[in-house]
Amino acid sequence: MTTQANEVREVLIRSARAEAVEDGSVAIEAEHVLLALTKLSGTTTARLLAGAGLTHATLRAALDREWEQSLSVAGVEVSVDELPKATPDPSRNPQIGETTKLLLKRAGATAGGGRIGAAHLLAGALDTTLGRVPRVLGLAGVDREALRDQASAAAARKDH
Repeated sequence: MTTQANEVREVLIRSARAEAVEDGSVAIEAEHVLLALTKLSGTTTARLLAGAGLTHATLRAALDREWEQSLSVAGVEVSVDELPKATPDPSRNPQIGETTKLLLKRAGATAGGGRIGAAHLLAGALDTTLGRVPRVLGLAGVDREALRDQASAAAARKDH
């Protein structure tokens, strides 16, 4: 197995799953993949994210803000800081969620049928137009198009 394939497996199977477990989620969603990508220390993908202001901590904070804003639209005022943290259940085995399936489909299209690397996953996440990820990136002030171009260029160079 190539390093690139190992990298994707690491992101999806271990890191994104760990993020889902940490959230108490039953599914690995696109935001968990994005969080996992921020943890690929020493990689171009993590550097691109950090350059856009998205570290694990800033992305987690943006996810919290998005959750608060989504609830406020429904008339529920809550601060994530005032809530108890989810109790991670290490026995839980979150499955790949629909948003991650779509992210993988878009990443595969970016890879042109080749092996998918971390930069492809990032491009797939940035191509998401509906749902939580684009709302979070908007709240974080990320220029999705510019970051998408950088991720695609890195993927084309096989620099993940």
